[in-house]
Order: sequence, then structure tokens, then C-alpha cells
Amino acid sequence: MKRILPVGVVALLFSSAVFSRQLSASNVSSAAQAPAAQAPAASAAAARDADTDGVPITNAKVKSVCGGCHKTDDKGRMSRISFRRTTPEGWQETIRRMATLNKAEIEPTDAREIVKYLADNLGLSPEEVKPAAFEVERRLIDFKYPNTDVEGVCASCHSMGRVMLQRRTAKEWDLVVAMHRGYYPLVDGQVFRRGGPANTTPGPDGRAPDNRHPMDKALAHIKPTFPFTTAEWTNWSATMRSPRIAGEWMVSGMEPGEGALVGTVTIAAGATADEFTTRETIKYLKSGRTVSREGRVMVYTGHQWRGRSMVGGNADTSWREVMSVDRDWQSISGRWFRGDYDELGADVTLTRLGRETTIAAVDRMSARRGATADTIRIYGANFPSSLAAKDIDFGRGITVNRVVTNDATTITAEIAVAADATVGARDLFVAGTLRKGALTVYDKIDYIKVTPGWGMARLGGVVFPKQFAQFDAMAFSNGNDGKPDTKDDLPLGLVDAAWSLEEYAATYGDDDLKFVGGINEKTGLFTPAVDGPNPQRSGNRNNVGDVWVVAVHQPANGAPALRSRAQLIVTVPLYQRWDFSTVGGPGGPGGSR
Repeated sequence: MKRILPVGVVALLFSSAVFSRQLSASNVSSAAQAPAAQAPAASAAAARDADTDGVPITNAKVKSVCGGCHKTDDKGRMSRISFRRTTPEGWQETIRRMATLNKAEIEPTDAREIVKYLADNLGLSPEEVKPAAFEVERRLIDFKYPNTDVEGVCASCHSMGRVMLQRRTAKEWDLVVAMHRGYYPLVDGQVFRRGGPANTTPGPDGRAPDNRHPMDKALAHIKPTFPFTTAEWTNWSATMRSPRIAGEWMVSGMEPGEGALVGTVTIAAGATADEFTTRETIKYLKSGRTVSREGRVMVYTGHQWRGRSMVGGNADTSWREVMSVDRDWQSISGRWFRGDYDELGADVTLTRLGRETTIAAVDRMSARRGATADTIRIYGANFPSSLAAKDIDFGRGITVNRVVTNDATTITAEIAVAADATVGARDLFVAGTLRKGALTVYDKIDYIKVTPGWGMARLGGVVFPKQFAQFDAMAFSNGNDGKPDTKDDLPLGLVDAAWSLEEYAATYGDDDLKFVGGINEKTGLFTPAVDGPNPQRSGNRNNVGDVWVVAVHQPANGAPALRSRAQLIVTVPLYQRWDFSTVGGPGGPGGSR
């Protein structure tokens, strides 16, 4: 007997609760910056949509589960479903909404099958996902969409990434607006409709004012910018197939608070062509700590990796994995993350291993001029069993004195950097294999920066979970122009710092510093205070507030200490979540938190 699927019960592989935040991608596609089309053109496009767009649904489960409400036309297209393309997370959200708001009855196993079919047949190409990959990778970074009308209408409630990862017919975009107005009628007065009487004053150029409602302006941009039919999807759907990625892979990456990481991932075939299991061994270069994890993965649309891994089957150690498989099946990259708000994680890249030598990382980003006997470690795979100093080449001004030890995965060498070595990034060759920009030569550390430049944490621990905030200190050299914060500045890597908090004075007698929480003085991890009213604070207020996160680094050569700071906003828990993106691999626990 079928049962109603409540929020949090679609048993996909990992949970990644989505909340309203402004995220960022530095490479918004040229399509996303196209000028807004006029309404008549959009109407003509809508007429064409009805006849030419839409994908027939051939999956029996989709037709049987969804067919009670979504009718099929004479071309096999199901209403609403056939005229939209999105990510696995997007389809998962739709199923949740159908279950919670429309009381649709669906079993978790059926939901998994439906999401897989829809993501594969009504999904997005790699080129369509990339500009808004920050959304599914759960990145908390600032973002400004180039069209202010669209941003004002859409980003007032949720991330712009959610819009950018949709492709719909013109009619479907109209229906999305209608759905919002039906479910949330207050949006008309808040952002959708123009307030007050129409403006009759001509602009500086003499043109009549644009009195369209904000929602109409937004639609005029969205319809031609994110259409259902695109060349990218047409080309990808023709060549799309299950990726053949079983084998040995090298992993490299960076985790805030931990630093650089390297390791190996063994990918094994699963029950179907798109299912895989993983065994991961990760080493953190700064601490030397090694972690072994096992996981399960489902690849959607031929390139969208969704997985979950944990240590020894312990769900408390669970990491979600959202990555993209490159077209050539030689690399996979994305983000692994954890936390109740997906706030902690690592940027990772997997590189397929063959017989050739591969360089993953160097244990430091930089070396100072004049160093005479620096020990450096190079990590990778398939290093020759016997290496000479001449086989390791950092370029002019850096001498490899000797190879201390080496095996197939690690080289320890001693280097000397000439006092007059050219400042800048150096490529590394090991036995003829290149690693670009592996080491930067510098004269001195000129300044440090706290990264990220701003952060957000949420109170919790009583009723709601906490959102933590991790900070690092990055060292920089001014570069050839001798000026800070210019394009030729050289990043030198993370450095140790003493961490503290200072008051961010916004009002007279501000006391946020006493209540918001605390930061680990060695690691830079901020832990917020508990949620709820605080009787020890004036007005019985919550423990919210703004503070400065301060890092102080003491250079090893006795130079004056270097200081930097970043703003931290400590706010209330996310009391209500408008969407629940929960997509992962085959089976396993799922649901929202």
C-alpha cells in the first residue's frame, strides 16, 4: 500500500538542506548576461513552445505515479513535467513539494527511480550547470546577478542559483510565477508587482518610463536566457552515456581549517552502470593526519556525481559529495561537505591514474629567497623508484641539493633558493611530468588576509543546530609593483595565526562580543552561542551580533607581526526552509535535517 511521502523521507543517498542564501559563481555564462527580451518576442516563443518543445515521457513509473495529475498529450508529453529541465536536486524538490503540499503518494524507491529518469532525460548539460554549480555544491559566497530586475524578484527569497539551474518553456516560466503567486500571495505586494501608480515622467533620454511590473521585467529576461531548448543540451543529450570511471584515482584539494590534502580514491562499479562504490584514503599535509572513508555514488545525466562517504560506517562522519565528471573521464572535481548547513567542506579534484607519473601537490605553496636547505615534499603517483636531483626541476634560481627519500607516491628533497632568484610562481617538473605553478618564490611576507573575507554563523544547540564558521590566514607578497592588493600580488599559502574576536561597533554601547560565541585561538573555527532568548542580555535578546574575526601572524624571521580581520555575522537559526535538496547515490539514508 502506498503512503504519503513526508518531508525528509525520500531515501536518496545524502542530505543537503538548502536555505535561502546568496551564492556566487565567478563565471556567469554569457547567456545569463544577455539583454532582456521584449514581451512580444516572449509571447511568440510561448506559441512555438506548445508545438515544438517538450520531451515525451517513456518511463512507466513516472507515468503511473505522476499521471493522475499530469496528463499526457498525443505526443507522449506530460503536462508541466515534459517542459522543464533541471538538476537532480531540482527534481527532488519538486517531488517533495508534490508530497507535502499536494498530498501525492509515492514510495521512496519510486521517488529514486523517478528522480534518476527525469535527471537523465530532462536534465542539464555540463555547460548549463557550470555557471551555477555553486548552488548544488552548497557554497556560501557572495553573488550578484547581472540583471537587477531578476535579482530583485527572485533573490529576495532564494538563491539565484536555483533559477539559473532551471530550463523551461516560456509557458512554464509563466506558470512558475503563477505558482508563486498562488502559494505565497504576499509576494505581489513585496516584489512581484509595482507599488503605487504608474510613473508618467519621461526619462532623461525622453523615453516613456517602463511601467511593467517587476515580475514581467524578470520574465522578459528569464525566458530567452534560460529556455527549454538549447544547443548545449541538444549536443550533450546526443552523446550522453554512463561514465566509465571505475579504477584508481588520485585526489588533491584544500579544506579550510586543515589545509592541503592528497590521497587516493578507488572507484568500483555498482549495481547499475551509473552506480559506484568508493574507498578513499586522504592525508592532510599540514598535520599528517590520514583518514579512510567508504562511500556510494550515483552519477546523473552522465556527469553529475552525487555521493556520500563516511568513516567505518559511522553516519556522524558523513560527507556529501557533489562533483562533475569531465567529458574525457580523466578528472572529477567539486566539493565534499558536511555540517547542518553544509558550511564545512573541501574543494577536491580527482585525477585518473594510469602508468604515467602524476604530481598531486607540494607540501607548501612558497619558498623564500636565500633559503639554503629547505626540505620539501612532493606528492603524486607513479614516481620512478630511483630519482636523482637533476630529475626535479623548479627552474632557474632553485637548486635541488639532493633527494632525501622517494617512493612511488612521495618525494622528499632538499632545495636551495638563490638570494637573487626571480620572484614569482614556478612550474615543477618531475621526471618530465609538469605541475604548473607548484611553488612561488618570494622575498618576504608583506601582508596576510583572513579568508573568507566575511562569514556567517547561526546560533543553535538548544532547538536548532549550530552553523559554524571556519577562517584561515593567507599570506601574500606585494609582487613586483611593491603595492598590496594589486593584480601582481603573490599568494604564498596558509600561515599559522593567533585568532581572536573584536567588537564590530555598530551602535553605542555595543556588546555583541560578550554573547555571540567564541573562536578557537589556534584553528580559527568559530562556534556560535546557543539559540533562544538570553536572560543575561539586556532586553532578553538572542545572542546575535556582528564581530570582527582577527588573525595575527608572527613571521619566523622576527619581523613585525602581521594582522588582518574579517567581519562575522552571527544570526538566528534558519527557522523555516523553503526547499530541501537531497540527492545522492543508490539507496541509503536521506532526508532533511
